[in-house]
Amino acid sequence: MMGNGAGMGGGQMYPPYPPAAPMMMEQPRGHAGQAAVHQQRPPNNWAGNDANTLLVVATLITTLTYQLGCSVPGGYWQETQPSADGKHVHNAGDPVMRDLHRQRYWVFMAASWIGFAGSMLMTLSLLVRMPVDLRHVRWSFAVAYSSLVLTFIVSQPNTHLSLDIILWVVVLAFLWLMISVRAEHRARIVGCLCCAGDN
Repeated sequence: MMGNGAGMGGGQMYPPYPPAAPMMMEQPRGHAGQAAVHQQRPPNNWAGNDANTLLVVATLITTLTYQLGCSVPGGYWQETQPSADGKHVHNAGDPVMRDLHRQRYWVFMAASWIGFAGSMLMTLSLLVRMPVDLRHVRWSFAVAYSSLVLTFIVSQPNTHLSLDIILWVVVLAFLWLMISVRAEHRARIVGCLCCAGDN
Protein backbone atom coordinates (compact mmCIF):
# COMPACT_ATOMS: atom_id res chain seq x y z
CA MET A 1 0.00 0.00 0.00
CA MET A 2 2.88 2.32 0.85
CA GLY A 3 4.49 1.71 -2.47
CA ASN A 4 1.31 2.38 -4.29
CA GLY A 5 0.66 5.49 -2.29
CA ALA A 6 4.15 6.75 -2.84
CA GLY A 7 3.89 6.11 -6.50
CA MET A 8 0.68 8.04 -6.71
CA GLY A 9 1.96 10.82 -4.50
CA GLY A 10 5.19 11.15 -6.41
CA GLY A 11 3.38 12.83 -9.27
CA GLN A 12 4.00 10.09 -11.80
CA MET A 13 2.10 10.85 -15.01
CA TYR A 14 0.30 8.14 -16.86
CA PRO A 15 -0.31 8.44 -20.59
CA PRO A 16 -3.90 9.22 -21.56
CA TYR A 17 -6.10 6.54 -22.90
CA PRO A 18 -5.91 6.20 -26.68
CA PRO A 19 -8.98 7.46 -28.51
CA ALA A 20 -11.51 4.85 -29.36
CA ALA A 21 -11.35 3.65 -32.93
CA PRO A 22 -14.36 4.73 -34.99
CA MET A 23 -16.83 1.97 -35.48
CA MET A 24 -17.07 0.84 -39.06
CA MET A 25 -20.56 0.46 -40.34
CA GLU A 26 -21.04 -2.94 -41.78
CA GLN A 27 -21.93 -2.77 -45.41
CA PRO A 28 -25.14 -4.56 -46.26
CA ARG A 29 -24.64 -7.69 -48.20
CA GLY A 30 -26.64 -9.62 -50.70
CA HIS A 31 -29.62 -8.17 -52.51
CA ALA A 32 -30.12 -5.48 -49.87
CA GLY A 33 -26.59 -4.16 -50.41
CA GLN A 34 -26.96 -4.14 -54.15
CA ALA A 35 -30.25 -2.27 -53.84
CA ALA A 36 -28.66 0.34 -51.55
CA VAL A 37 -25.78 0.90 -53.98
CA HIS A 38 -28.20 1.10 -56.88
CA GLN A 39 -30.24 3.77 -55.07
CA GLN A 40 -27.13 5.90 -54.54
CA ARG A 41 -26.24 5.91 -58.23
CA PRO A 42 -28.21 8.09 -60.65
CA PRO A 43 -30.61 6.05 -62.78
CA ASN A 44 -29.43 5.15 -66.25
CA ASN A 45 -32.40 6.73 -68.01
CA TRP A 46 -33.93 10.11 -68.81
CA ALA A 47 -34.87 10.76 -65.16
CA GLY A 48 -31.18 10.68 -64.20
CA ASN A 49 -30.41 13.85 -66.15
CA ASP A 50 -29.81 17.12 -64.40
CA ALA A 51 -32.42 19.81 -64.99
CA ASN A 52 -29.75 22.50 -65.45
CA THR A 53 -28.03 20.45 -68.16
CA LEU A 54 -31.31 19.94 -70.00
CA LEU A 55 -32.02 23.66 -69.69
CA VAL A 56 -28.74 24.46 -71.44
CA VAL A 57 -29.56 21.96 -74.20
CA ALA A 58 -33.04 23.44 -74.65
CA THR A 59 -31.59 26.95 -74.86
CA LEU A 60 -29.11 25.86 -77.53
CA ILE A 61 -31.89 24.23 -79.58
CA THR A 62 -33.96 27.42 -79.28
CA THR A 63 -31.03 29.49 -80.53
CA LEU A 64 -30.37 27.14 -83.46
CA THR A 65 -34.00 26.99 -84.59
CA TYR A 66 -34.27 30.78 -84.36
CA GLN A 67 -31.19 31.19 -86.56
CA LEU A 68 -32.55 28.65 -89.04
CA GLY A 69 -35.85 30.48 -89.28
CA CYS A 70 -34.09 33.78 -89.93
CA SER A 71 -31.63 32.45 -92.54
CA VAL A 72 -33.43 30.40 -95.17
CA PRO A 73 -31.16 28.28 -97.40
CA GLY A 74 -30.67 29.87 -100.80
CA GLY A 75 -30.81 33.39 -99.48
CA TYR A 76 -33.16 36.15 -100.59
CA TRP A 77 -33.83 37.95 -103.84
CA GLN A 78 -31.77 41.12 -104.09
CA GLU A 79 -34.09 42.97 -106.47
CA THR A 80 -37.62 42.88 -107.79
CA GLN A 81 -37.97 41.23 -111.20
CA PRO A 82 -41.12 42.19 -113.16
CA SER A 83 -42.55 39.97 -115.84
CA ALA A 84 -43.65 40.94 -119.33
CA ASP A 85 -47.28 41.50 -118.30
CA GLY A 86 -46.26 43.87 -115.52
CA LYS A 87 -46.66 41.44 -112.61
CA HIS A 88 -43.76 40.77 -110.31
CA VAL A 89 -42.09 37.39 -110.67
CA HIS A 90 -40.43 37.89 -107.30
CA ASN A 91 -39.91 40.79 -104.94
CA ALA A 92 -36.72 41.93 -103.29
CA GLY A 93 -36.33 40.30 -99.87
CA ASP A 94 -38.43 37.23 -100.67
CA PRO A 95 -36.82 33.83 -100.01
CA VAL A 96 -35.40 32.24 -103.13
CA MET A 97 -36.28 28.79 -101.82
CA ARG A 98 -39.96 29.70 -101.55
CA ASP A 99 -40.19 30.63 -105.23
CA LEU A 100 -38.05 27.82 -106.65
CA HIS A 101 -38.81 24.95 -104.23
CA ARG A 102 -42.11 25.79 -102.59
CA GLN A 103 -42.87 22.42 -100.95
CA ARG A 104 -39.35 22.06 -99.59
CA TYR A 105 -39.52 25.62 -98.27
CA TRP A 106 -42.71 25.03 -96.30
CA VAL A 107 -41.40 21.76 -94.85
CA PHE A 108 -38.24 23.59 -93.81
CA MET A 109 -40.19 26.41 -92.18
CA ALA A 110 -42.60 24.01 -90.44
CA ALA A 111 -39.68 22.02 -89.03
CA SER A 112 -37.98 25.18 -87.74
CA TRP A 113 -41.21 26.44 -86.17
CA ILE A 114 -41.95 23.09 -84.52
CA GLY A 115 -38.38 22.86 -83.21
CA PHE A 116 -38.58 26.39 -81.84
CA ALA A 117 -41.92 25.74 -80.13
CA GLY A 118 -40.75 22.42 -78.66
CA SER A 119 -37.56 23.90 -77.26
CA MET A 120 -39.46 26.85 -75.79
CA LEU A 121 -41.93 24.49 -74.12
CA MET A 122 -39.08 22.45 -72.68
CA THR A 123 -37.30 25.59 -71.44
CA LEU A 124 -40.44 26.92 -69.75
CA SER A 125 -41.16 23.55 -68.13
CA LEU A 126 -37.66 23.34 -66.67
CA LEU A 127 -37.70 26.96 -65.48
CA VAL A 128 -40.85 26.33 -63.41
CA ARG A 129 -39.15 23.28 -61.82
CA MET A 130 -41.25 20.59 -63.44
CA PRO A 131 -39.80 17.08 -63.10
CA VAL A 132 -37.65 16.08 -66.04
CA ASP A 133 -39.39 12.72 -66.41
CA LEU A 134 -42.76 14.22 -67.32
CA ARG A 135 -44.11 13.03 -70.63
CA HIS A 136 -44.46 16.47 -72.22
CA VAL A 137 -40.88 17.39 -71.27
CA ARG A 138 -39.55 14.26 -72.97
CA TRP A 139 -41.78 14.75 -75.99
CA SER A 140 -40.77 18.39 -76.39
CA PHE A 141 -37.09 17.39 -76.36
CA ALA A 142 -37.60 14.58 -78.89
CA VAL A 143 -39.61 16.79 -81.25
CA ALA A 144 -37.25 19.77 -80.99
CA TYR A 145 -34.11 17.69 -81.47
CA SER A 146 -35.50 15.70 -84.39
CA SER A 147 -36.72 18.92 -86.03
CA LEU A 148 -33.12 20.08 -86.21
CA VAL A 149 -32.35 16.93 -88.19
CA LEU A 150 -35.28 17.60 -90.53
CA THR A 151 -34.27 21.20 -91.19
CA PHE A 152 -30.74 20.05 -92.00
CA ILE A 153 -31.68 17.31 -94.46
CA VAL A 154 -34.38 19.42 -96.13
CA SER A 155 -31.88 22.21 -96.73
CA GLN A 156 -29.60 19.84 -98.63
CA PRO A 157 -29.98 19.82 -102.44
CA ASN A 158 -30.84 16.77 -104.53
CA THR A 159 -32.75 14.93 -101.80
CA HIS A 160 -36.25 13.49 -102.07
CA LEU A 161 -38.72 15.26 -99.81
CA SER A 162 -40.66 12.13 -98.87
CA LEU A 163 -37.46 10.33 -97.88
CA ASP A 164 -36.47 13.33 -95.75
CA ILE A 165 -39.76 13.12 -93.85
CA ILE A 166 -39.40 9.35 -93.39
CA LEU A 167 -35.92 9.87 -92.00
CA TRP A 168 -37.29 12.45 -89.57
CA VAL A 169 -39.92 9.99 -88.34
CA VAL A 170 -37.22 7.35 -87.81
CA VAL A 171 -35.07 9.79 -85.82
CA LEU A 172 -38.08 10.83 -83.72
CA ALA A 173 -38.93 7.21 -82.94
CA PHE A 174 -35.31 6.46 -82.05
CA LEU A 175 -35.13 9.43 -79.68
CA TRP A 176 -38.38 8.44 -78.01
CA LEU A 177 -37.05 4.90 -77.57
CA MET A 178 -33.85 6.17 -75.97
CA ILE A 179 -35.50 8.52 -73.47
CA SER A 180 -38.65 6.59 -72.57
CA VAL A 181 -37.68 2.92 -72.31
CA ARG A 182 -35.74 1.52 -69.38
CA ALA A 183 -32.08 0.73 -69.88
CA GLU A 184 -32.50 -3.04 -69.64
CA HIS A 185 -35.49 -3.05 -71.98
CA ARG A 186 -33.70 -0.68 -74.37
CA ALA A 187 -30.69 -2.99 -74.59
CA ARG A 188 -32.99 -5.92 -75.25
CA ILE A 189 -34.81 -4.07 -78.04
CA VAL A 190 -31.55 -2.95 -79.66
CA GLY A 191 -30.22 -6.49 -79.42
CA CYS A 192 -33.34 -7.87 -81.10
CA LEU A 193 -33.07 -5.31 -83.90
CA CYS A 194 -29.40 -6.08 -84.46
CA CYS A 195 -30.00 -9.82 -84.48
CA ALA A 196 -32.90 -9.37 -86.88
CA GLY A 197 -30.64 -7.37 -89.19
CA ASP A 198 -27.97 -10.06 -89.08
CA ASN A 199 -30.45 -12.77 -89.92
